[in-house]
Amino acid sequence: MRIWLAIIGIFTISNTCLAQERAISPNAKVVEQKAVPAEVIKFDKTTFDFGKIPQGKPVTTVFEFKNTGTTPIALDNVQAACGCTTPEWNKDTIAPGGKSKIVVGYNSAAIGSFAKPITVYYNGNQHIQLLISGEVWETPVTSAPENNAISQFKKNQ
Repeated sequence: MRIWLAIIGIFTISNTCLAQERAISPNAKVVEQKAVPAEVIKFDKTTFDFGKIPQGKPVTTVFEFKNTGTTPIALDNVQAACGCTTPEWNKDTIAPGGKSKIVVGYNSAAIGSFAKPITVYYNGNQHIQLLISGEVWETPVTSAPENNAISQFKKNQ
């Protein structure tokens, strides 16, 4: 008896789900889904880790990209999150299949870990985000101490 109740319960639930689907399907309006635009800008990398860098030593990296679309693209702006990060880019349009690059510098004045986003705006309404990161270590205030062995060597000559 329990098996029959279980079978009847499963049958009832499945028919209820199908009935709801059928009730919705015939009268439902079909919403046209817009195709996701194809990627038109392809970067060789979107992140770069400088690793450990000494304080006060500016560093740079290059983000290369290719226009994989069928129409020219133009970089409208490349904006860093703060003044410690400086992007430089070509303002000319990039033809389909063409390549270009964005050079990003970091001044490494502040000690500690950093992660700085760079937003690339292109073709009027599209954008992609790049990220640089690393860790700035504190450099000594004074030069290295004099090597006494060298001083002794010079005296003996």
